[in-house]
Formats: sequence, structure tokens, C-alpha cells
Amino acid sequence: MPAQQLVDRVQSKIAGLPVNPSSQQLVKDSPPNSKYNLSSPNRRRRWRGSRRAVTVAVLVFVNLINYMDRLTIAGILDQIKGAFGANKAMMGLLQTAFIISYMIFAPLFGYLGDRYSRKHIMAAGVFLWSLFTLIGSFMSGSVENRNKGWSNPDFWAFLGSRAMVGIGEASYSTIAPTIISDMFVADARSKALAVFYFAIPVGSGLGYMISSHTASAFGSWQWGLRATPVLGILAVLMIVFIMEDPPRGESEGHGDLKAKTYKEDLVSLCKNMTFVTSTLAFTCVTFCTGALSWWGPSFIEQALQTIPEEHRMMNISSVSFVFGAVTMASGIVGVPLGMYLSCKLKPHFPRADPVICGIGILVSAVFLTLGTINCRNNIILAFILLFIGEVALNLNWSIVADMLLYVVAPTCRSTAEAVQILFSHAFGDAGSPYLIGLIMDGLQNFLNHSGSLCQPSEDIINSQVTLDNITTTESADFNATTTADFGAINGTADFSAASAQKLAAMGGSGVVAVNSTISAACAEVEYSSMLYSLLTNSGVEVLGGILFFVSAIFILKDKLICEKESTRKSERNGDCEVKMMLPRASPEDSLGDEMPSDDDSVPELTKDSRSTTPV
Repeated sequence: MPAQQLVDRVQSKIAGLPVNPSSQQLVKDSPPNSKYNLSSPNRRRRWRGSRRAVTVAVLVFVNLINYMDRLTIAGILDQIKGAFGANKAMMGLLQTAFIISYMIFAPLFGYLGDRYSRKHIMAAGVFLWSLFTLIGSFMSGSVENRNKGWSNPDFWAFLGSRAMVGIGEASYSTIAPTIISDMFVADARSKALAVFYFAIPVGSGLGYMISSHTASAFGSWQWGLRATPVLGILAVLMIVFIMEDPPRGESEGHGDLKAKTYKEDLVSLCKNMTFVTSTLAFTCVTFCTGALSWWGPSFIEQALQTIPEEHRMMNISSVSFVFGAVTMASGIVGVPLGMYLSCKLKPHFPRADPVICGIGILVSAVFLTLGTINCRNNIILAFILLFIGEVALNLNWSIVADMLLYVVAPTCRSTAEAVQILFSHAFGDAGSPYLIGLIMDGLQNFLNHSGSLCQPSEDIINSQVTLDNITTTESADFNATTTADFGAINGTADFSAASAQKLAAMGGSGVVAVNSTISAACAEVEYSSMLYSLLTNSGVEVLGGILFFVSAIFILKDKLICEKESTRKSERNGDCEVKMMLPRASPEDSLGDEMPSDDDSVPELTKDSRSTTPV
């Protein structure tokens, strides 16, 4: 009977495909001894999953050393400052120069990343930054140039090497998130991005710790810069030989999409209000993280210097290590927590992502302010408050990246990453270290002259002379030396003749007493100037929270527009509708469970076909 023959044919299917009348298989199994016997659908899925996991691991490793390299300088800031005779503004400019070159070249690499091999671009960039970090580690300030300030040629040479490091890092940071977006969708993408951005605070913390301890172990700050270049060369080899570069849009079933012109990409991004407002909000995040990561350890050390040594709850030399550990721990908690909240809340509340970011940055503003104020009162409490503030701030990293990827079309994502990097760093952490350093110097000079906190007081000198019962010294050499030392401490030679005479009359413990009083006063001035400067971060964070809440208004509309745009491009390229809903498949993938098998069509065929048996 024909009906019975049809049933027999259904039962005789192999791997979900029917045999033809001549009993020849349409798809052959791989030979048992082939290199990757991938005929089993489960084996193919495991193989693809393993390749993706390895690629994510490589990207995370490179991102880790990326942020380690950025903040190795911050862990040895005082040593570098002394080597080049620099002021705070000059030291802030080191990070600013790095970020400026980073943001200027980001659009170029974004354009290239949407059109050419991402693997090769990334490998070249990682090699470039490793090379110039190593070159910078062999530079040092000569003694004769240390008093030249901004005219120090050694400082400008070192600044140039840091700027070149920024060019190399721009090639990686604009491209890596787009590779993850082309391998995963939905919650899987959010989790992969959380792991990727997990490396930012952890790498930053390791940068402080490794640079400070390596420099201490080898007795030179240059050694603090030599750990990341070695890891960078290893990263280049892993990118070239291990990492996978999937087709653009593959995870969403749009593997054959073609990019528009650069001008069209920029116009579409300007019309995307979620992208615009979230980029502005993220700029506030980078402003805060840039200032805090660069000046945080120095500020805490300065706060401890205002406390008598017997009352300090922590050794000043341990501050960089503890600050790095707190930063790393906050990333371990904050980045996965942001991903978890996003995955749990987004199915029930589609606008959850920008709301989580907005609440996180506002909570961060409160706790970072409290932690900053309490550094002198209770250092342990201060670190606890800073940890909570940094956890809240770290909620943003993976969520902001995920938002960009699902409101921007696949062919424009590298460009979008580049534009976000350009803007957020131009007005965020490119200027914040230098701006905060400039404000510190200005406030310090203002407090020195208006408050006279660092100037020699007649009463202080007289009281010290009386208390210590110091005998006079008639040595002219002592007079000149004492006056010069005092001028170096005070930062000015504006002394009265009477003050100079009284300083010259001091000897032994009297000089120590006066210098101790002056040093304490100057430490107070420097601490106050740094405190007031860093508190500007709080206002910037509040502005960022407001902008995240504004982006929540537009996010659903822009996400729908992105999906429709990808669908239209896919249809123009000749892709069928099923391909847009399912992962892109190759011929051997047709054996997998993700594509519809012939079994699904058999009931329909049996129901609609009429029997050919004669009545």
C-alpha cells in the first residue's frame, strides 16, 4: 500500500534526512578516523561551543592586561613624579595623553573593524602597545633636567611613549565587544559581556598591585612597567592562532550583511537617542573612574600623612596594594551583579538596563563621597564605603555594552563602539586626571597664600624656641641652609628678615620641631586641595544618573528600529525568513537540532496528501 510505504520511509530516516529510492544516503557520515568526527549533532554543538569559549577566554585575557597596563603608572605615580621632577598637572597629563591618542584613533579602528579582518587588526594593536610600554620602561629623568618642570625633555619623551600605547589599545577596545556580539544573543550575550568587562576592575586592581610590588622588589619604578609587555606578546600569539573571528551578525542569523557608508553609519547613530543618551551617561562614568583610579591612592596616602604616625591604622606604603585589592574585589562583585540584575529584571521590565545603570551610579555617588570624606577619620571604614561605591559603579560596564549592541545594527557596531569610546573618553577620563590635578595645584596655591597654612608664623617660631630652649647659632652657612630648606617646603621665598633671623638662631631639635610643624601644615593643605577636587566627581555622577533615566524613555523604540533594519538588510541580501530567526547554518549544520528536520513536515504531508489507491 502506498500509505504503508510512506510510513516505512519515515521510519528509515537517517540523521533526520530521508534516503532516496535507490537507498543511497544524501549525507555521508565522516570516516571514523577523521580528525574531527563531527557527524554527530551533539559533537558539532560541543565543538562550536568550545571554540566560542576559547575565543571569549582570549578576549578576557587581553582585556585584563589592557587595563593592567593602563593603571600600572598609577601604582608608581610618586616614584615617576620624583624621577621627572613633575607636578600634579604633569602627572595627570600622562593619563590624558594616553586617552587622547586612544580616543582619536578609535574611530579609525572602528571603521576598519566593520570592514576588514578583526583578528589581524587586534593582533597588530596589542603588539604596538606592548612594544611602546616596554620602550617607556627604559626611560628615566636625568638629574640635570629635574628642575625644568614643563620644559623637561625626558618627561615629554616618556609622555610620547604613553600616547603610542593609547593607539595600540584603541584597536582592541573598539573591536572585541563586537566579536562577542556575533557569537551570542540574548542572555548568553549578556553573560559573555559580563565576563569580558569583569576584566576591567580586576585588571585595574592588578595594575596597582603588580606595578607597586614589582618596582619595590627590583628597586626601580621602571620594572613596574615591564610585566604587561611580556603578557602582551603572549596575547598576540593567542589572537593569531587560537581566537575565532565569526561573520558579522552571525548570531542573529544575518551573516551576509554588508556595511553602509561611514557617513550613513554616523547619521544613524546620531538619530539613535538611546545610543546618544547612554553615551553621555557613560561619559560621566568614565570621568569618575578616571579621576578616582588615577588620584585615589595618592589622596589616601596624603590623608594618612595628616595623622600622627602612632594613630594611623595602615602603613602608607600599603595603600596602593590595598586600593588595588578593593578595586579588584569590587569588580568581582559588581560586574556579575549587574549582569544578574539585567537578566532577571529585563524579561519583566524591558527598560531595566538603563534604570539599573542610573540607580547604580547615584548610589555610587553617595558612597564614594562618604568614603572620600572618611579617609582621614577612619581608613578602614573609608575602604568599606569605597568598596560599596565601586561595586555600584561597576554595575554599568557590561550593561552599557549590551545596550549598545542591541540598539545598533550589526554592520555599525564597531563604529558605534568607536564613537562611544571617542566621546566618553574625550569628555571623561581623558581630561579628568589632568583637570583634577590642575584644580589640586590651584587650590593648594590658593590655600598656601590665603590661609598661610604653609608659611612660617612668628608665633610658631617663638613658641618652638621657647619650648625647646634652643641655643643660638652664629653660623652663616646654617642660616643660608635653613632658609633655603624652608623655602623649598613653603614653595615661596616670601620671608621677613625677622623670620630668617629666628630660623638662623635655631639649632638641633629646634629645626626639626619647626620643620615638623611646617610639614604638618603643608600636608593639611595638600590633603584639603585633593579632597575638594575629588568631590567634583559626585556632581558628575548625579548628572550621569539622570542621563541613564532619560535613555530608558527611548530604549524600546530604538531596539525595535534596530531589529527591523537588520531584517530589511537580510531580505535585500536574499536570506530567507527562517534564517533570520535561527542561527546561521552551514550544510553540515543541517543535521543539527537547531534546523527543522523532515520529521516536522511528515504529519503535514500525510494529512494533506491524498491516497493514490484506486477506489
